[in-house]
Amino acid sequence: MRYPLIKTNRSGLTPIFVGLGMLVGLALPFAPRAQAYPPETQAKPSPLLAALKAELDRSMKTYGTQDPPAYYIGYTVTDTQKVDVQGSNGALLNSSEGRNRWLEVSVRTGSYALDNTHKVGERQMQSDTAVVAVPLDDDPEVLRRAAWLETDKQYRAAEEALIKIKTGKEVKVETAEGKAPDFSKEQPHVSIGPEVSIHVDRTPWEAKVRAYTKAFRESAAIINSIVTFSAQAQNVLQVTSEGEQLQYGLIRYRLELFIQGKAPDGMDIERYSNFDWVDPKDAPDDKAVYASEATLRKEMEGLVKAPLIDPTVGPALLTGRAAAVFFHEVFGHRAEGHRQKDVSEGQTFAKKVGEQILPSFLSIVDDTTMKKLGGEDLLGYYQFDDEGVPAQRVTLVDHGVLKDFEMSRSPLVGFSHSNGHGRRQLGATPVSRQGNLIVQSSKTMSDAQLREKFIQMIKEQGKPYGLLIDDIAGGFTFTGRGQPQAFQVQPLVVYKVFPDGKPDELVRGVDIVGTPLAALTKIVATGDKPEVFNGYCGAESGSVPVAAASPEILISELEVQKKETSTDRPPILPPPAHDTVKTGGQQ
Repeated sequence: MRYPLIKTNRSGLTPIFVGLGMLVGLALPFAPRAQAYPPETQAKPSPLLAALKAELDRSMKTYGTQDPPAYYIGYTVTDTQKVDVQGSNGALLNSSEGRNRWLEVSVRTGSYALDNTHKVGERQMQSDTAVVAVPLDDDPEVLRRAAWLETDKQYRAAEEALIKIKTGKEVKVETAEGKAPDFSKEQPHVSIGPEVSIHVDRTPWEAKVRAYTKAFRESAAIINSIVTFSAQAQNVLQVTSEGEQLQYGLIRYRLELFIQGKAPDGMDIERYSNFDWVDPKDAPDDKAVYASEATLRKEMEGLVKAPLIDPTVGPALLTGRAAAVFFHEVFGHRAEGHRQKDVSEGQTFAKKVGEQILPSFLSIVDDTTMKKLGGEDLLGYYQFDDEGVPAQRVTLVDHGVLKDFEMSRSPLVGFSHSNGHGRRQLGATPVSRQGNLIVQSSKTMSDAQLREKFIQMIKEQGKPYGLLIDDIAGGFTFTGRGQPQAFQVQPLVVYKVFPDGKPDELVRGVDIVGTPLAALTKIVATGDKPEVFNGYCGAESGSVPVAAASPEILISELEVQKKETSTDRPPILPPPAHDTVKTGGQQ
């Protein structure tokens, strides 16, 4: 499912590629500790870095003495090289390569305690930053000119915002959380890493996307198929008035497989799979891709014929991928620091630090220093967050007890510093966001033991069946105070599991729903082979790549509701290749 970027208190996770990130969902062995990586090799700094620093120093000398003063200025240049090759139903749709470079300017007026970003009452926080296209040529003077003009524009906007904020504070009541400083003082870092680039021959990939999508035409259940290969190299330069000087790059490759079908009652059915890699030699071979296609085809052919299931409440077993999304939506978003500060938020966990919120056998960390887990790439990895703070491992829950939040540079009472989770997509203002959310369990069972306990629970509750949630499309959650504090996870592959030994039955047409504080207490056991769901999460600061890892979980009580569906009937005729009527008559 694709979710639009929305500026409300709803956050969504989807495996589908949106914007700048690369995503994948893969099973992997569990590794409870972060892997240590050596520091990046010191590289030659870009000539643009010195240009940005020179213009920043010039600006601070003037704007830092204005009334109100600019106490912080930051410049970020993002240079992106992108290759896309896309095919559909056996033909090439698109093959392109491009590059762009953007400058972002951030100006804060006032002080760390109170600045132009402060939210008073229901006033909307700044959600966008200035983004200016700059030349691809490494021309320091042209870049300085762009920074000069945009800095003046942003200072004037920040000056006006601060005046309104100070006026608003005189007539608005603030919560204790809202009285925390607006910006945290952090240790500046200087890190010059190598610039990265990609060199892709699109011709082989053009042949591959034709062949991969042609193979899907063998199934009459598949109405449409799209396969997309993407490669991206992104370099970032960042300087701030605090002394930050960063240069780093990241390369990602991705292959997406997407098919669509339609049930007789009009319900749209989608299946999706992807592969992600960083090193070109790790690209999937044809055997792996066709094996994934065979699985998607089999599931699609089963789902279009599968019966609908009615809303129900009862025991449920979530595979690792599904459980990972469950924790991302139910727990992860509510552990993002800015949600504890904003008076318009539900603040589910704001007062629960030190309290038991999960069963004692569960712990959760968010470790953005991890490049891999069990040999698989984690998409929530980065060296520095979008506020220049180094990536860190954060223990959020320790044996069921809430310990910490994912923090940006927007402090909370009792949490005065960032832990490297200030994130955003290009053009948005950073807020605290998830990275690599890793669930750990000390109460594990084998697959066989967990299924046995699952069936026993179905019998004990007198239910005719339980639900096995095997794969999901994504989900979303509402966190705003004026909305129900609810989550919704959208499963794609669901089975009824019967207590009498009858074979599992594939069903469709439901979404997982619930409220966080209740749902988290219903987990009774976990498996011993966690899996990763890598996806793209959309919230206030845009879409960012994230990972969530979890073992299979057994839940004593889970509610499902009817899925939103289309009433459009399937095509009257079958696909041309599967029509029994041939030219000259009927066979």
